[in-house]
Amino acid sequence: MPVGLLGRKVGMTQVYEAGASVAVTVIEAGPCVVLQVKTPEKDGYSAVQVGFGAKPRRLASRAERGRLSDLGGKRSKARQEHGVAESPRPGCEPLRYIREFRLVAGEAAPAVGDKLSVESFSELQRIDVVGRNKGRGFAGVMKQHNFHGLRASHGVQRHHRAGGSIAAHATNRGWSGRIKKGKRMSGRWGNERSTVKFLRIVRVDVENNLVLVAGSVPGPNGAFVTLKHPTKKVRPVAAKK
Repeated sequence: MPVGLLGRKVGMTQVYEAGASVAVTVIEAGPCVVLQVKTPEKDGYSAVQVGFGAKPRRLASRAERGRLSDLGGKRSKARQEHGVAESPRPGCEPLRYIREFRLVAGEAAPAVGDKLSVESFSELQRIDVVGRNKGRGFAGVMKQHNFHGLRASHGVQRHHRAGGSIAAHATNRGWSGRIKKGKRMSGRWGNERSTVKFLRIVRVDVENNLVLVAGSVPGPNGAFVTLKHPTKKVRPVAAKK
């Protein structure tokens, strides 16, 4: 099973399949560089760390650049003098978007410095896409939770768009005036991690590093997304007798 990929949401368009129009999201996926391979002996679990998207050197700290390529620092020279083996480095430029993918026990891991492309997704039919949805800022209960508010008729107090009471009365035994968990209230809306599962892969463009998936993907155009293998298991359809 190939490792997942990182990418950037380009936008939405439509393609035609068997004469029918299908709305798809275009994702620029890869090439991703393998930055680190974690093993149970050293890190306690198996995973592959990959990066995507160029980052200017002036925006990267020396620590970020040092874990990607050898900068010839004092500590590195001291390790070499004492014969201490250093972890392999990919030898690439700083990257902007870095994530990890867990590996199944016994699964072969790529080497540090390898580049992963969308060609590994050519055999897949479904994927999960992880991203951050659009941030809407501070929103009230009517906009965020679809509360209907008070009526605008004659005699109604001017409290039309408020959320109303938030807790039981203090005299109510058992609740003592506290607020229940999950109470829908006004607050920040959006800018949260969101996963869309089991999206169908419509087309894979290896030459341009593009993946077209049916349906929408969280986040605005240009947002970073993670493409993972589907976790949903579909039961085979029984044959009709």
